[in-house]
Amino acid sequence: MAVSSITAFWAVSVLLILVPGADWAYAISAGLRDRSVAPAVGGLLLGYVGLTAVVAAGIAAVVADHPAVLAGLTLLGALYLIWLGVTTLTRPSTPAAPDGTPGTAAPAPWRSRVLQGAGISGLNPKALLLFLALLPQFTQPGTGWPLALQISTLGLIHILSCGAIYLCVGVLARTVLRTRPTAARVVTRISGAAMIVIGAVLVVEQLT
Repeated sequence: MAVSSITAFWAVSVLLILVPGADWAYAISAGLRDRSVAPAVGGLLLGYVGLTAVVAAGIAAVVADHPAVLAGLTLLGALYLIWLGVTTLTRPSTPAAPDGTPGTAAPAPWRSRVLQGAGISGLNPKALLLFLALLPQFTQPGTGWPLALQISTLGLIHILSCGAIYLCVGVLARTVLRTRPTAARVVTRISGAAMIVIGAVLVVEQLT
């Protein structure tokens, strides 16, 4: 597999990650609500591991032949985003105190944060586009690398990039807003509203 193909995919991957979306909103919310952003970010990465495994198993070709499958997944992801956004709006976060104790909002169990993160990334329409439509285009059949290995390598590159960026987003949100509870609540509400808007736009696109 050519280094140029790996580099090109990494560039596209990072550009997509840097565009604020549902993952960013979730990382920011976790940074404000939780003692540690690791469970939330770990959940996001787990979702991408699942997508990598699905594409490596050859499901991408099936989805390409049946657009209704991708449309259904996108609609499901949009509805999940709307639900999570409503939940975020109704339970605004307060950043942890300087001594590390949580704010007024009780943090969710780490398993719940992991599962929520996996659901967000695994059903994220932007991620579905990357993994099911774009990623296979960067593979090179006949280069000596098995196709599944190429896909797994590219998926790992995306996962590592996501981990680095989303950890920075969550930690930065928590650090900057730690002593600003009012601003933290505003940012949390904006994050929740962003999830709802993204989900609503996707629902409209799929139903029209």
